[in-house]
Amino acid sequence: MEIVGALDLHRTQITFKWLEMDTGEIRRGRIMPVTRESVREWLGQFSGQFKGRDMHLAVEATTGWRFVVEEMQAAGITPHLAEPADTSALRGPKRHAKTDSKDCDHMVDLLLHDRLPESWIAPTHILEVRTLVRVRKALVAERREWQQRMQAQLFHQGAPRGIELTTDRGRNQIQGLELSPAGRMVMSTGFATLDHLAEQLEPLDAQLISFAKRQRGCKALLKLYGVGHLSAVTILAELGDCRRFSNSDDAVRYAGLDISVYESNGKRSPGHLSRQGPATLRWMLYEAAQSAARKTSPDHDYYLETRARINHKRACLSVARKLCRRSYHILKNLGEAAMEPVGSTEPAKPEAPVAA
Repeated sequence: MEIVGALDLHRTQITFKWLEMDTGEIRRGRIMPVTRESVREWLGQFSGQFKGRDMHLAVEATTGWRFVVEEMQAAGITPHLAEPADTSALRGPKRHAKTDSKDCDHMVDLLLHDRLPESWIAPTHILEVRTLVRVRKALVAERREWQQRMQAQLFHQGAPRGIELTTDRGRNQIQGLELSPAGRMVMSTGFATLDHLAEQLEPLDAQLISFAKRQRGCKALLKLYGVGHLSAVTILAELGDCRRFSNSDDAVRYAGLDISVYESNGKRSPGHLSRQGPATLRWMLYEAAQSAARKTSPDHDYYLETRARINHKRACLSVARKLCRRSYHILKNLGEAAMEPVGSTEPAKPEAPVAA
């Protein structure tokens, strides 16, 4: 490394520090405004005076890192994506005021001593699919919230149980119920919102399913029981290149499905999920794991045993860990082929939605 530096990214400014190793010269400053064009212009200096030098820049994996890393790669600079929590932990106990300049000093020091905890920089096509699966999760969560809100309103109004909001029969039942004006407005607003969400989800699902049908890693994941096209593309996008994990335990820990335990002076609190990692990955693994309740599932006996000992939710979480480990082995064995792009993420033709 001939030039080593770090960028501390915020929405209003980027604080930078870089060190020229042979002269020992240190340069600091800020990039404003925080736009792709501004970052590209700042990086342009290294294609002139410092062209051909081996340059490494670190930036934390917080919101906004993508365009900064893309511009570094375009400029021929080696980017290093620092994992925020681990990078902060290596700072140790707080002794001085935390500033952007101190953050840059910390990352440069870790990079120089080869101690920077790095996150995986996904290729562009995986970043695109990851964005889509996270949007889909947000839409599905909003749909579930509205269904729960509408069911609560029906109970509040004294309606009978068992009305299916997603069927025409259920909608016709609601028309004949005795509801207050406000309650009826809640229902009409809810149905309009559910229809709008369905319009957004249908083409998005078709696009993701089309990708999953053509991508090698997704097709390999479909061999897992309970994993459909939408599950496969979500697991691939969020779990990523499994060669970076040393074992399946690391993959489970990355997904936030590992159990964290606090122990002090012989007192040990009950374990809880760490929940550190992609929430979309945990959600999809849990959704796929619920298929273990079916008698045809290879994990059905394990599920029944765990459910009898604890409960349904924790049994599904246990199966979700198994699915995460199996996904890790499948993708790691595929190697580089697991992340291969396809011709396009656009569907070749409209396809009917496929259940996850």
